[in-house]
Amino acid sequence: MTPGDSHFEVTVPSPRASGYAAAVLGAVLTAAVTPFDASGEVDETAYRALVQRLLASGSDGIVVAGTTGEASTLSDVERIALFEATRDETRGTGTMVAGTGSNDTAHSVHLTHAAREIGADAVLVVTPYYNKPPARGIVAHVSAIAEVGIPVVLYNIPGRTALNMPPELIIELASIPGVIALKQANEDLSQLQAVMDGCDLAIYAGNDDMLMPVLEMGGTGVISVASHLVGDRMQQMVALAAAGDLDGARAVDRSLTGLWSGLFEVTNPILIKAVLAMSGAIPTDFVRLPLVQATDAERDRLRSVLAAAGIPA
Repeated sequence: MTPGDSHFEVTVPSPRASGYAAAVLGAVLTAAVTPFDASGEVDETAYRALVQRLLASGSDGIVVAGTTGEASTLSDVERIALFEATRDETRGTGTMVAGTGSNDTAHSVHLTHAAREIGADAVLVVTPYYNKPPARGIVAHVSAIAEVGIPVVLYNIPGRTALNMPPELIIELASIPGVIALKQANEDLSQLQAVMDGCDLAIYAGNDDMLMPVLEMGGTGVISVASHLVGDRMQQMVALAAAGDLDGARAVDRSLTGLWSGLFEVTNPILIKAVLAMSGAIPTDFVRLPLVQATDAERDRLRSVLAAAGIPA
């Protein structure tokens, strides 16, 4: 199966086959920003160019309309257009994971149908936020989405949702046919180890600074923000770890420690958009309210962070 050819008309992979995610989705997936023009409209031309840039600089695939893509302020028309643009630009060269999760199951199912029809390789499904459903509600939510017939990547990010999925719940969700992977943005490694001991989901670090620990634990890779800038170095970490050279992988990780923290001093994606605009990778660093653009002082600190990581600003 090549990227872009997957519609999963008959069946989806067994959730026990964690190797499927690594083989089909890849190890370094970039949670892409959504470029806007100066008036706040989606700049599809800039987005397509960014996808090509990412695929050429270390990204195995693109996560579209996730947290970093400001999905919460995108209309369905905008989101589906981004799905289509991503599929066009990744076809045959990279993979596509569509952000279809929300706090409304019917809405998530609708978006998942659209992603499947467009040919996404998987969907990213965040824990329902604000509603704070009980565990059985989350199981029903994920089950309804998985029934659409496209592989599901769970997304546990308690810092955004105010609801952590404990290991026993994630293990239960892993038994749902079609659930293949977990993006874990909970930094409690003991919880992650319990998940890995209890099921065979592919594990993706949900924060850039978690990549090395996840690799050390035998995880698959990362769904990343920093890979907008250092995707090739993150691929190097993955390759070194896979070859058993953990010391080499750790050395790359240490060289990027300042970047891991510096990009998140204020709410993501404010700073990554500022860096991308400063470098000319996107035309503007516009973010939709209630997010606001980086201040001059924040940009100055970013330049220092980039310089320390050896990244031209």
